[in-house]
Amino acid sequence: MNRQELYQILEWFSDAGVSDVTSNTRSVQQETKKEISTLTELREIISKIDTPIKKCALNMVFGVGNENADILLLGEAPGAEEDRQGVPFVGQSGQLLDKILASVGLDRTKVYITNILPWRPPGNRTPTNQEIELFRPYVLKHISLINPKVVICLGGTATKALLQTSQGIVQLRGKWTRIDGISAKIIPTFHPAYLLRSPSQKREVWLDFLNAVKG
Repeated sequence: MNRQELYQILEWFSDAGVSDVTSNTRSVQQETKKEISTLTELREIISKIDTPIKKCALNMVFGVGNENADILLLGEAPGAEEDRQGVPFVGQSGQLLDKILASVGLDRTKVYITNILPWRPPGNRTPTNQEIELFRPYVLKHISLINPKVVICLGGTATKALLQTSQGIVQLRGKWTRIDGISAKIIPTFHPAYLLRSPSQKREVWLDFLNAVKG
């Protein structure tokens, strides 16, 4: 049985609600990815994952930026414009993100940007728990390959997925933390899409980015 067939079987059991199998999904995925040593290899493996959201998307959105960056930005999932272009954060949220980066002396050549999910969920819905469980080990590997000093989690979904917590973004925003599996420090902040709806929170995000730059 090859790796792709194994993933398909595990996903089938997950959809069927067999908890004893899904509880082992993470460890199986982590074990199979120990051999991945480059971003090219990681991208190739992710591109072959058989998942329903892949069938609804136009493009896989992997990651962009400086592969030696000290700061990695982690979002939730591609939106409509990101899906069209195959690049993370290029829509309205991405334009605001660029302004936030500029306000602390950064740009896309100095950071690395990726998402929890590499494909756009239908209708821009929130990723499911099953999707997060499927992709989280790949996210950890992605972060490890970049090996940043700081990970900025953009929004509640990315924060909950990476930290495996039920706490909300309001409680976690601006607080440093660490998790097993990566060496970087992690700081959650509000998603740029939230700032488009609540511009009064821009100062808090700016302060979080300043803290991230200081490390």
